[in-house]
Amino acid sequence: MADGLVVSDDVRAALAAGRPVVALESALIAHGLPRPQNLEVATLVEATVRDGGALPATVGVIGGRLVVGLDANQLELIACAENVRKCSRRDLPVAIANGEHGATTVAGTLAAMGLAGLRVLATGGIGGVHRGAELSFDVSADLVELARTRAIVVAAGAKAVLDLPRTLELLETLGVPVLGWRSDDFAAFYSGSSGLPVSSRVDSAADAARAARAAWDLDLAKGLLLAVPPPPDSALEREEVERAVAEALAAAEGRGLRGPALTPFLLDTVASATGGRSLQANVDLLQNNARVAAEVAFALTRDEGRYDAATTRW
Repeated sequence: MADGLVVSDDVRAALAAGRPVVALESALIAHGLPRPQNLEVATLVEATVRDGGALPATVGVIGGRLVVGLDANQLELIACAENVRKCSRRDLPVAIANGEHGATTVAGTLAAMGLAGLRVLATGGIGGVHRGAELSFDVSADLVELARTRAIVVAAGAKAVLDLPRTLELLETLGVPVLGWRSDDFAAFYSGSSGLPVSSRVDSAADAARAARAAWDLDLAKGLLLAVPPPPDSALEREEVERAVAEALAAAEGRGLRGPALTPFLLDTVASATGGRSLQANVDLLQNNARVAAEVAFALTRDEGRYDAATTRW
């Protein structure tokens, strides 16, 4: 294993024993949520994975080492330290070479998972094709990384500030199956439905695991996206979200924002426009996705034949 990669002892032990593990990104901790709520949510999401019978493995860069399975002190460092680099795949070599701290995006986390052998990632929403990408060419590396990493990404679709139709079109072009969790529609992050169809519906974790195994056994696809609608009690109406996003995009255009700074600004602006309700929806969907991801990780591991149904033990 590469010198710059550190897999925690508990993650190593779980993988060796065939126990379910769920990877978690850290960019939302460092760059996606306000302090001190970011650390509270990170701890809550990890606890949700544990409650579901799986081991959480938050990924980040600590002092130039790519860590799969941050401990409590490392998690706090990512949440509280200044100048934590936002790390997509392209940023990892620089952060490692310079001995920096870094918070991994979905793409960065998938890259680490590929090195460590993890197969399930829980996040809020993936990155995708930005609105106006026909002029800016602003397309998230998450989509390309999904196409080349053998993993199931559990998310509430793509972030609501993105161009969802074009994001789905590009996922189709890249050969990434998009599965709807108990839904025929693509989840729209804060909203339960975007009005766009998924490529297939799954009604259980076992269904999702079977789809992944079929893809991997025949090498027909690497990554799969499992789109989970947000909890109905905190979901927002799509029309309200669209109004807030339009206002946020206009404000971003006025400031000339581009690149990595754009999405955090848009999400913060949408939160203000919705009176904070979008932030609460974000927290709720993160926890919900973690719960579903634990079920999927459990089903995947059971399919590998390491689970004894008679004793309900690994």
